[in-house]
Amino acid sequence: MPLVSGFDVIEQCTSRGLVAGAFNTTNIETTMGIVDAIERVGVPTFVQVAPTNVALSGYEYIYDMVSRRLEKTKVPVALHLDHGKNLQAVQDSLAADFTSVMIDTSEEEYEENVHLSAKAREIAPADVSVEAELGAIGGKEDEIGPDEASGTSPEQVADFVARTKCDMLAVSVGNVHGYAPDARIDFDLLRRVQEQSSVPLVIHGGSGLPVEQFARFHEFGVVKVNIASDLRNAMIRTFGEAYVANPHEHSLIKVSRNAVTAIADVVERRIRQFNPSVK
Repeated sequence: MPLVSGFDVIEQCTSRGLVAGAFNTTNIETTMGIVDAIERVGVPTFVQVAPTNVALSGYEYIYDMVSRRLEKTKVPVALHLDHGKNLQAVQDSLAADFTSVMIDTSEEEYEENVHLSAKAREIAPADVSVEAELGAIGGKEDEIGPDEASGTSPEQVADFVARTKCDMLAVSVGNVHGYAPDARIDFDLLRRVQEQSSVPLVIHGGSGLPVEQFARFHEFGVVKVNIASDLRNAMIRTFGEAYVANPHEHSLIKVSRNAVTAIADVVERRIRQFNPSVK
């Protein structure tokens, strides 16, 4: 199946009471592992990449790699820009035919965040979904993070969504990027945010959250949960264990295949944890 619009993934998930995983790729092994898992489970999904990770390849390579792997896949998948920190990143991903984008100017003052997020919605085609962020999510994404994390203010949500016309809203409600063993979702705050939002919500930093919290997300209007660190760790660990077991290992394809399997297992497990009703 060709890549679908982010709107298609959102609609299918909301209509079926599902939560889409959003899994970050960087290379062929990660992409293969993600899609292998999607095919096993059958839940509509986002595959995404952050600008920090296109430094190796460029947006066009990511698009070609993901779209080719999906040609024979029956599950709807959107290709999403994660944490576009400026309008140039949004424009570059759109030029490479991404089907969903995120503008993340949450570290700016409120009015500037509104302005830039609205601008991203203006430049994106009507069939491309736009995610924006309100409240700065803590932690590090590829060693980049806000100087100071701040929770999403429920009092700002309705105004922000109305003025930016975003299609998904990323929120800061106790979630933290990367591995954060003390991270916990504040479900009371998440409920207050949901009550003020007319669009589905997005949780970043899923890798560090307690597993028992995942199954509750669909109750709070969450349509998308981002997972990156889990996948990267699975790949790095696979190569590291291969080297420790045999410092003279030279079969790159064998280790790469093992990495694909390890990544697929992580992705499948996370999708099922988000959606315990899926068999």
